[in-house]
Amino acid sequence: MSAHDYPTQTIYANGVRLNVHIAGTGGPLVLLCHGFPESWYSWRHQLDALAAAGYRAVALDMRGYGRSSKPTDRAAYSVPRLVEDNVAVVEALGETSAVVVGHDFGAPVAWTSAWTRPDVFCAVAGLSLPFAGRGLAALPGDPFGERRPSEIHAEIAGEDTVFYQDYFADPTYGAESEIEADIRAWLAAGMYTLSGDAPVPPELEGVDLLDLPYEAVIAFTRATMSIPHGNTFFSRFIVPDTLPPWLSQDDFDYLVSELEHGGLRAPLSYYDNADNAWEELAPFVGTPLSVPALFIAGERDTSTVWSRDAARRAHEHVKDLRGEHILAGAGHWLSDERPDEVNRLLLDFLAGL
Repeated sequence: MSAHDYPTQTIYANGVRLNVHIAGTGGPLVLLCHGFPESWYSWRHQLDALAAAGYRAVALDMRGYGRSSKPTDRAAYSVPRLVEDNVAVVEALGETSAVVVGHDFGAPVAWTSAWTRPDVFCAVAGLSLPFAGRGLAALPGDPFGERRPSEIHAEIAGEDTVFYQDYFADPTYGAESEIEADIRAWLAAGMYTLSGDAPVPPELEGVDLLDLPYEAVIAFTRATMSIPHGNTFFSRFIVPDTLPPWLSQDDFDYLVSELEHGGLRAPLSYYDNADNAWEELAPFVGTPLSVPALFIAGERDTSTVWSRDAARRAHEHVKDLRGEHILAGAGHWLSDERPDEVNRLLLDFLAGL
């Protein structure tokens, strides 16, 4: 089967249309949630592996992406709304429970789904971001949402830059027009820069990025994921001569076409809701994540660096953590960069449930 040809189904729920791609016809349901700026297609390597192992694997176009609805209300992209979408998909597929897996922004969606709805989501795996409670992104100085996200964003950015989440969230910074001007160039450079293939800054050669002191973590996050005032995120990127070996031209073209089709306004709206979700999830503070859990991250991923405090303290909040795997040399795009390792870890986890 071509990676483009998985059976699709359109689910109407919560006032939106959700497009899903399905591999496997029986067995336990595994729901796959992508991040920014991706689509269901980011799970192409996992769909076949899961189906071959006897699972019913379902990859969503999250609301705002691909062929799913794109509400114009920016508040429609708060994480609790995305959890409601996940519940609706499980129910629409005739199931009462599922394992939920998420990467990038899809990781806090998956974690929050399992945290707040353990009656539906019987296990969870997060890629690139560990469980962070209502903090969602596990940012330095705020691993589990102890402080309002906007305060942490300002602390990371300092006086001269804006944290990328605020840059994406506030239309006045111009992130949408920056990306739309040349989606192909922006995506190629962004994916390369955040991958394990990009060179380490000279000053960090030989340094253990996962053992930096707090002040160095803040400085590293500011240098890599904050944008100087009046500048663009693209200015932080390294422009590659060619696509990395783990991303074929055909796959890259498809990812670009999905963004060109749907535009960037809705995906960027996800980042406008950190404080909204923080407030909505307040009733769950003190409630542990109770279902079996798995965390996979890339050693060279910026988000792995900034979230080490949350990962190290996971046992305080995740009561059945069955593995934390840091893939040496890997960057942010784990399902693409290391598909065989991700598949093995997921299948081992699922087999143990």
